[in-house]
Amino acid sequence: MSGVWVFNNGVIRLVENPNQSGGVASHGQTHGRRNVLVYLPTGEVVSSYSSLEQILRSLGWERYFNGDSDLIQYHKRSSIDLISLPRDFSRFNSVYMYDIVVKNPNTFHVRDFN
Repeated sequence: MSGVWVFNNGVIRLVENPNQSGGVASHGQTHGRRNVLVYLPTGEVVSSYSSLEQILRSLGWERYFNGDSDLIQYHKRSSIDLISLPRDFSRFNSVYMYDIVVKNPNTFHVRDFN
């Protein structure tokens, strides 16, 4: 089973062949719209991994270096969670954004960017 996990209106579902079915496209796009990750306490749109890393560090996340070299990973000592992101920020899409949202409740939000 392969595909992309889509989180929409509080429901997560697996979309197989997402680019063919109009599901989640690459580069943070859903149905032709671009998505952005917003840090709720400041309203800041996350525009780079350096800004994201600063925020994640302030929330207790640490870099995890034992994983795949194509990924940037973070873990939290107080949980079993692991955030894995593509090394290339241009590949940071809504799937990765929602992963961050789920693992940091009430801290981040994914919004459409028009």
